[in-house]
Amino acid sequence: MTPLTCFKAYDIRGRLGDNLDAGIAARIGAATARAMGARTVVLGRDIRASSEELAEAVARGLMAEGAEVLDLGLCGTEEVYFATAHLGADAGICVTASHNPMDYNGMKLVKTGSAPLTPDELAAIRAEAEAMADVSHAKRGTMRDVSDTRAAYVARVLSFIDIGALRPLKLLVNAGNGAAGPTFDAIAEALLAKGAPLEIVRIHHQPDGSFPNGIPNPLLVENRPATAEAVRAHGADLGVAWDGDFDRCFLFDREGGFVDGEYVVGLLAEAFLTREPGAGIVHDPRVVWNTQDIVASQGGRAIQSRTGHAFVKAVMRETGAVYGGEMSAHHYFRDFMACDSGMIPIVLVLDLMSRRGLPLSELVGARRAAFPSSGEINNRVADVPAAIAAVEAALAGEAVSRDDTDGLSLAFEDWRLNLRASNTEPLLRLNVESRGRPDLVAQGVERVERLIGLR
Repeated sequence: MTPLTCFKAYDIRGRLGDNLDAGIAARIGAATARAMGARTVVLGRDIRASSEELAEAVARGLMAEGAEVLDLGLCGTEEVYFATAHLGADAGICVTASHNPMDYNGMKLVKTGSAPLTPDELAAIRAEAEAMADVSHAKRGTMRDVSDTRAAYVARVLSFIDIGALRPLKLLVNAGNGAAGPTFDAIAEALLAKGAPLEIVRIHHQPDGSFPNGIPNPLLVENRPATAEAVRAHGADLGVAWDGDFDRCFLFDREGGFVDGEYVVGLLAEAFLTREPGAGIVHDPRVVWNTQDIVASQGGRAIQSRTGHAFVKAVMRETGAVYGGEMSAHHYFRDFMACDSGMIPIVLVLDLMSRRGLPLSELVGARRAAFPSSGEINNRVADVPAAIAAVEAALAGEAVSRDDTDGLSLAFEDWRLNLRASNTEPLLRLNVESRGRPDLVAQGVERVERLIGLR
């Protein structure tokens, strides 16, 4: 038995040659068919140079077990989610490393209905793969091209808005040379064919696995200027940038200002509650006051979930919430299999800007002032549990409330902190927010960082 270190908390990811290669990918494909009893499996891949080879290996493993592979080819993770449910498949696999470094790749897996795998189900696949010898090249199963499902996917994305209500707007999109370009083009073509009065500017649009403009990860501050500058240069009303598999989208206002994820969550929550009063809205525990305030004012139900797509999706399904959002720019939709999409938020924001007749900066400006936040601050510390314990010992006695849903959350009279270990990286993540007091945000960050030895 060979331990496979590419299996993480809720997906598969590793350094090529060390943790993941074509042989391991084939074993994972075969193990998925065995452990899940999967007879039909949707398979897609991103544009990374290694993704085609790994996808072929996954397909070989699946077919060796007699499964039918429903091949999407180059696509986004959300297209795998959609096709898995749309085609009634037993499972879906997207070969992608999203925003990870060039020498990494991985896989995201779902089961029937595009539901996330439980930890036990992922562990069963891992156990099968670890116990397996090399996969046979015998093809007991088959493969067929199902890339024509993109048209149905586009129709689902556009079902979230009334295209006739859109006003003339200029949209700038930055695909980062990832997988987003062709899919967005299909959406744009459908919008324009239905008379949407949009002008669209594209940069870094062509998929290119060498990523000539850097790994697409707009969450990193240093990666934002390309989009911001292009928005200003072209006079766009809205800027959008995606990560590599476009399950996350990042928004820029017409001045090129980056819109932090927690304010987008509040914006979309308001949009859905206007349509469906009293609906449930799921949020993560990192930055909560803005979202909770909006949901309460609109008569909705704010529902907290642990951070991470598997947890949010489970809560969405359990509660029937119409929308869920994480500050990391993952947005989940009940009417999209409770899965995340990096395309649906764009059409929703265009719709909201049209209906309200306001620029994005004004839609979120008042919320920023009412609930300023630090943004997520990532720190490397020698001992994550000890650092959290030090903050708890020093500050918990002053807090008016405490929450342990995900890490340590302490709320004080006018400010709040969340401190948690990353689910995916060896990092300690800090978020601080306040009620209209940016000075308290800065003071809170400084106080916590002193306690964990960073100042």
